[in-house]
Amino acid sequence: MSETTHTISDRIQQKLDDLTRAERQLALSILENYPASGLGPLTALAKDANVSVPTVARMVQKLGYKGYPDFQAELREELRAKVKDPIAKHDTWAEAAPSEHLLNRFTDAVIDNIRLTLGQIDPVAFDRACGLVADQKRHLYIVGGRITHTLAEYFFMHMQVIRAGVTHVQSTSNTWPHYLLNAKEGDVFCIFDVRRYENNTLKLAEMAHARGAKIILFTDQWRSPVHHLAEFSLSCRIIVPSAWDSVTTTMLLIETMISSVQNLNWDETKDRMETLEDMFDQTKLFRKFT
Repeated sequence: MSETTHTISDRIQQKLDDLTRAERQLALSILENYPASGLGPLTALAKDANVSVPTVARMVQKLGYKGYPDFQAELREELRAKVKDPIAKHDTWAEAAPSEHLLNRFTDAVIDNIRLTLGQIDPVAFDRACGLVADQKRHLYIVGGRITHTLAEYFFMHMQVIRAGVTHVQSTSNTWPHYLLNAKEGDVFCIFDVRRYENNTLKLAEMAHARGAKIILFTDQWRSPVHHLAEFSLSCRIIVPSAWDSVTTTMLLIETMISSVQNLNWDETKDRMETLEDMFDQTKLFRKFT
């Protein structure tokens, strides 16, 4: 599988409307434990989804594969892609690097990531996720990981201005019980988790979910295991010609959510912004140019 092509998850989501009832049932079963769900025998997959063996064969062909072995081979490639470390990712790209300048190749990859991501985002679900984040009756917790903590901090900084009741959960697991102690049913956890998915993040999500919290997940195209617990999963394409994955598409969704939540709470947000600016003036934090 080339990292620039659609994943099987992408293909399934694009084909959902064209599937029969039984095929859709199978597709949702695959996505529920993706990609591990398709790695066993064909008969086991059919049994787990409570569909017939011919249903599995038909759906695999609808996804563009000659048969179940080809389908499984691509799943295994996706698994290998999910666990690549930065050095391995760089070596894979360098072997097939085209001759154009990196500026153009990188930009093309980012544009493809944005296009493919937006093609999979349900605007209604996105708006509902923004509504949860904007609801000030719910305390908002924002959680990042080793790499994604910078995204979490950026999101937190803006949410802290827009609304009250926001907590940035630090990414060390020994402090999590202190945050979770105050979490109530209906509170919202915005969690960032991309490959290589962090065990600590999953544990925090499990504990928050057990307390009745709603989870909004920002993840990649392969989806963090946290997605099983999430009310809303926002999957972003992250592949670029680099040893490191790109956060550009994730940042696009973050900034769009910031804009949406700001508009939903604009009267109060405006008052908070004006108060904050007065504080900045008093502390002389910023230079004034006249």
